[in-house]
Amino acid sequence: MPDSTPSTSRHSPSRVRNSAEGARDLARIEKTVGVRGEPDPQLAMLSSLSTEDLIPADHPIRRIRVVDDVVLADLDDVFDGMYAPGGRRSVPPETLLKATVLMAMYSIRSERAFCERLNYDLVFKWFLDMRIDQPAFDATTFTKNRTRLLAHDVADEFFAAVVRQAKLRRYLSSDHFSVDGTLLDAWASHKSFKPKDGPPADPPAGRNVEVAWHGERRANDTHASTTDPEARLYRKSRGTPAKLCYSGHLLMEHRNALIVDAELTTADGYAERATAIEMLARLPATARRRTVAGDKGYDTRGFITDVRGLGFTPHIAPNTTRQRSAIDGRTTRHTGHAISMRIRKRIEEPFGWIKTIAGGRKLRYRGRQRNRAWFRITAAVYNLIRITALDAVPA
Repeated sequence: MPDSTPSTSRHSPSRVRNSAEGARDLARIEKTVGVRGEPDPQLAMLSSLSTEDLIPADHPIRRIRVVDDVVLADLDDVFDGMYAPGGRRSVPPETLLKATVLMAMYSIRSERAFCERLNYDLVFKWFLDMRIDQPAFDATTFTKNRTRLLAHDVADEFFAAVVRQAKLRRYLSSDHFSVDGTLLDAWASHKSFKPKDGPPADPPAGRNVEVAWHGERRANDTHASTTDPEARLYRKSRGTPAKLCYSGHLLMEHRNALIVDAELTTADGYAERATAIEMLARLPATARRRTVAGDKGYDTRGFITDVRGLGFTPHIAPNTTRQRSAIDGRTTRHTGHAISMRIRKRIEEPFGWIKTIAGGRKLRYRGRQRNRAWFRITAAVYNLIRITALDAVPA
């Protein structure tokens, strides 16, 4: 007996009609939300891409690299004198300096962190002229190679080469300057500040052992840090805590607020004024009368006399709080003094960049020599960024 139930064949009119409607619905959904994709784990066997193809043409680091390459080309003779004519190849000095530039611009704290990021950051590989598949440097080898820069005063040569590029572009003023200093925390803790002639230290009782300093007189004459003996306990003003630190100094020109000299010294009450005189004395001699601006901390008779002896007019902020100012109306009555008082505040911009972006609020090395080299190179990096920004301004 034939079956009386409706046909359920896949060719039945109802199923065909339902299938057509479903296809239209599916096409409409695809147009609105798309079909979910799946990751393809298959690796490409060959690739013709390079880091040059992947960095955007308008990326700011391209302009920085142009200036940086010109600076490094100016140091070829210095680099040749650092290495023997034969032997095993080492990390190129250009690469070491370029790595320092990247560490300052991208706030990288250590060489080990830089080598780790170099494995996957294509911008870094492009800046260092490395292939995409080229492995990063070993952190220990990279750090030991960087010590070669200290032995040959490359930091001073690099800074001077950057300043020369600013001079060639006529970005520097040779008549008007500002000086200032700041404190940079040393890589040492208060617990390491111990008496020089005290009893032998007890065996360590742990990293966070409690130490009581209340009632104990601690001074740089009788105490020293066991971590960084060259650091000094100092505070810049009353009401602020004393810290183990170094003193950073900058000499800035007034035309475009570029750094023309930088120095790092031990911190004491005379370092700012004494270092300012040294930096002014290193400027090329000229017959024209020049000006130098500074805050109230430079308003002392000794500093004013030394500055005038070097051929500078001291545009110093008068300090009348606790003393009679060494700056009188013969200087402050001129319009140039008011202009210098306004422009000198721009010296806080490089200090702020060095402390925050470059990570110099707390120094990363022990000893004045290594920290001074870092400070000079970092000041040069700040100038590189300023020069590329000025290059981009329409004439």
